[in-house]
Amino acid sequence: MSKTKTATVRARINPSLKKEVETLFEKLGLSTTEAINLFYKQVKLRNGLPFDAVVPNKVTGKVLKDTDTGKNLVRCEDANDMFKKLGI
Repeated sequence: MSKTKTATVRARINPSLKKEVETLFEKLGLSTTEAINLFYKQVKLRNGLPFDAVVPNKVTGKVLKDTDTGKNLVRCEDANDMFKKLGI
């Protein structure tokens, strides 16, 4: 495999997502190019995506949608309150 970096990756992405993620990369001391290279290296090492990519079932999908819209949330004052509400 050649060590010369001459290939280009181009992708269209939501501008606000790009800005937010690039801010995180900056905090990590990474450029976008370095982050993409890390991602590609992890895909190669793992022979697949470096994270689980799954389609949520109907119940999980509903919970994710509800939380995104702020519905059916249980708010807790602190950990003790959370455990009390969970019955633990």
